[in-house]
Amino acid sequence: MTIGAGRVSNVDLALAVLRSPFGQVDTSNAYGEGRSETVLGEAMRLAGPAVVFSKADADPVTGVFDGDRVKRSFEESVTRLGVDRLPIYHLHDPFTITFAEAAAPGGAIEALVGLREQGLVGAIGIAAGPLDLVEEYVRTGAFDAVLTHNHYTLVDRSGAELIASAKARGMVVFNAAPFGGGLLAGSTRAGGKYAYRSAAPEVLARVDRLTALCREWSVPLPAAALHFSLANPDIDSTVVGVSRAAQLAELEAMAAHPIPDGFFAAL
Repeated sequence: MTIGAGRVSNVDLALAVLRSPFGQVDTSNAYGEGRSETVLGEAMRLAGPAVVFSKADADPVTGVFDGDRVKRSFEESVTRLGVDRLPIYHLHDPFTITFAEAAAPGGAIEALVGLREQGLVGAIGIAAGPLDLVEEYVRTGAFDAVLTHNHYTLVDRSGAELIASAKARGMVVFNAAPFGGGLLAGSTRAGGKYAYRSAAPEVLARVDRLTALCREWSVPLPAAALHFSLANPDIDSTVVGVSRAAQLAELEAMAAHPIPDGFFAAL
């Protein structure tokens, strides 16, 4: 499992994440306007080296996302984190450019490949939400990893084909947001939302049915949601965000919760 650090905004929480048994952390140049990487860097100076993945983001003011911006984004990230290289570096949410612009000479893809060739990153990935956009990047064959979010959960399996296709290409697959932004974790903060927007009535109805089924099988809904991702052999790591240290222990308990034989068939 990988801990998503989008809401990690203080050193104490960053230290708890680094000292947890999960072993790897996912962050981004844009998370908290750089705060996430900054506190992770401070925590690593106290706790020692850690496995941290980050992402290149468009210029926050202009939206520029060309090859030069990718290189600047990388420099900003490694400076904040206090490292020389990153094991995996994703192109993140390339919404301000077209795919053709990203693939053009001097574009974002060329810059990422250059970072890999220089040994500054171990692998390059594409991380975004829209499946059709992610698929365009996957088809280039240039990427080693893919991160999709909110598209392979108990209530949305639309990402299954992308995940299987990426795995067949030998890519590392990250499945993020198995709780759909909190709805499947029973979070009151979710407020009836799924994947950052109001959940459709049929989605809420399905969650009600899932909750009832989980009660019958004595499996908490959050544990079912987590194990649904963990059980897929095409998924290399499930990315779960945390905003407080107590959630790390809760995740351990969910991951350790036994899933009875036949449960997923009933699901």
